[in-house]
Amino acid sequence: MKAAILGTSGYTGLSLIRYLSKHNDLEVVIPASSSKSGIPVQELDPGLGKDVLEKTAAVNHKTVSVDEALAMKPDVVFAALPHIKSAEICEPFFGKSVVIDLSADLRIKSEAVFEKAYKEKMPRPDLAKQAVFGLCEWYRPQLKSADIIANPGCYPTCSLLPTLPLLKAGLIGPRVIVNAISGISGAGKKLADNYLFCERTENTGAYLPGRTHRHAFEIEQELLNVNNSAYLLFTPHLAPLKRGMTATIICETSTKTTPEAVKACYAQAYGAEPFIQLRKDIPQSRDVWGTNRCDISWHFEGDYLYLFSAIDNLVKGAVGNAIQAMNIRFGFEETTALKQTNEV
Repeated sequence: MKAAILGTSGYTGLSLIRYLSKHNDLEVVIPASSSKSGIPVQELDPGLGKDVLEKTAAVNHKTVSVDEALAMKPDVVFAALPHIKSAEICEPFFGKSVVIDLSADLRIKSEAVFEKAYKEKMPRPDLAKQAVFGLCEWYRPQLKSADIIANPGCYPTCSLLPTLPLLKAGLIGPRVIVNAISGISGAGKKLADNYLFCERTENTGAYLPGRTHRHAFEIEQELLNVNNSAYLLFTPHLAPLKRGMTATIICETSTKTTPEAVKACYAQAYGAEPFIQLRKDIPQSRDVWGTNRCDISWHFEGDYLYLFSAIDNLVKGAVGNAIQAMNIRFGFEETTALKQTNEV
């Protein structure tokens, strides 16, 4: 089986090479790049070892153009491309390969909502309607036959996994308050003053609160799918971390909310899930570093319920979830090439 990566030179693209190189069901990994075609993969990332070279032998261990990747007829394509451009670049692969898009182009179903979030027209409304939202623990049945998968954003993954089971069961009220903290790699590779070392080190704070952050629309879309009265108050924060993400979510309880009911709800939703870990203590970003886990805990405070979650924004928040979705789609063991124990 062959897997292509479009947009190899970014953080998610380079991470995809590392994870896919360890996937026993893949014979060939095709790293493609529009801007850096023909470059040895070890020049892009000198940390790559011989295991990667084995998987990229078919392309002489170099990046190829998108057209060259298309000619190799990959079974699955991972699009680690910029928002708005991704659907356009993926166009020749639709209908020929399973496409897993890590951009936001196909996540939001409503054209009007997409325009509010991204201030541009939705690139392919027709494909957005076909795409399965790739939150694996919630859309597993649909993923098994999906040819287009819209991988969730990191903030939505960290926010939705703790919230959806309780909201669906009526154990929390419709108003959901999310305060989340992200490492800098969540913004991708971009040259901006706000991401410079001198700007971010010893410095943390909120940015783009509410609907000024595009991920708010994605989170609310999924909340509304389980409760049509749901309302989101979302505040993201940047921390001087390379990678990692935590969320603190505050919700009102309902008349049937008890500690036993919350525990039972989570056990039913996630008890058999390989990448969800339910905890008694508050999860920390270092606990899940390098893993595909989302760790979740909770705390009662009067009529309110606090939910806590932690993910690695580059793994469960991006690459790991995408590979998990591929494993589901092709019938591989779901945990293949993914870690459940942290690297720290």
